[in-house]
Amino acid sequence: MSKKMNTRKLTTMAIMIAVSVVLVYFIHIPIFPQVSFLEYDPADISILICGFAFGPLAGICVTVVASLIQGLTVSAHSELYGILMHIIATGALVLVSSLVYRKHKSKGGAAIALVCGVMAMVIVMIPTNLFITPFFMGVPRQMVIDLLGFIVAFNAIKAGLNAILTFVLYKSVSKLLKHLDVK
Repeated sequence: MSKKMNTRKLTTMAIMIAVSVVLVYFIHIPIFPQVSFLEYDPADISILICGFAFGPLAGICVTVVASLIQGLTVSAHSELYGILMHIIATGALVLVSSLVYRKHKSKGGAAIALVCGVMAMVIVMIPTNLFITPFFMGVPRQMVIDLLGFIVAFNAIKAGLNAILTFVLYKSVSKLLKHLDVK
């Protein structure tokens, strides 16, 4: 890959990180009133697009950088716990989706990849919440177990909405990236 391509790819990845931070800054909607701290945000859409366009490693790199920036700025109230949870949740979603999509680059392949990514995020976040949340939040594990239905539903809704929006947007963005000679 030429220096020009590397520069364009890195610049595009940086733009996708910025889009992710802006999205979480402007859009964060509580899904369940009982657990209003579980908020939907569309920040993963640009990260998923990056994973599809540039592969799993790029998707994970963008996940980590976006999580750090979001956790130190717009979501600073969640501190290290929020950064870690975002890296794990989005990392699972993006890694699985982009790995599957890399093998099946078609509209159907994208749909299957996103469904697999959503399932991965939902599944990974169950033990993650059971073990990490009590440690960081200083709450009994039983409290997390009692909220597990909300946690699973939240992750399914958040990842599902972001997957649907990614599916709808990716081809348009992909055409733009090809036009810019970034892919």
